Amino acid sequence: MRQLNFLLIFSFGLATVMFTLENTAPTTVRFLPGVTATLPLAALLLVVGGIGATAAWIYGVWSGVVKKVEGLQSQEDLEAQKVRIRDLENDLQRTRASLDAQLGLLPASGGSSGTQPSETISVTIE
Repeated sequence: MRQLNFLLIFSFGLATVMFTLENTAPTTVRFLPGVTATLPLAALLLVVGGIGATAAWIYGVWSGVVKKVEGLQSQEDLEAQKVRIRDLENDLQRTRASLDAQLGLLPASGGSSGTQPSETISVTIE
């Protein structure tokens, strides 16, 4: 892989040098009315390419920062969800304990009092 990277960089550099040697004609660029610059075509293209590369780098850095901030926000949301799940599990345990205590207070269905219960209570906890 290093050889491929070296080959690509060397080829690009060689092409740039050859392009520079072949394109030395002066070119005039007008930025604003009254503001002009005269540079060789190759130098102008190198400057414009450098500005484009810098803009692409800044965009890449900005995208990385945005992803990092979004990642932090999603991590905070995940922590909030974990806390909510813990609270709901605690509530579920308290509810189960309360139902178990209430079921313990009900009279036994085959008790010695001789009375038959008029209705049956069934509780299912999932």
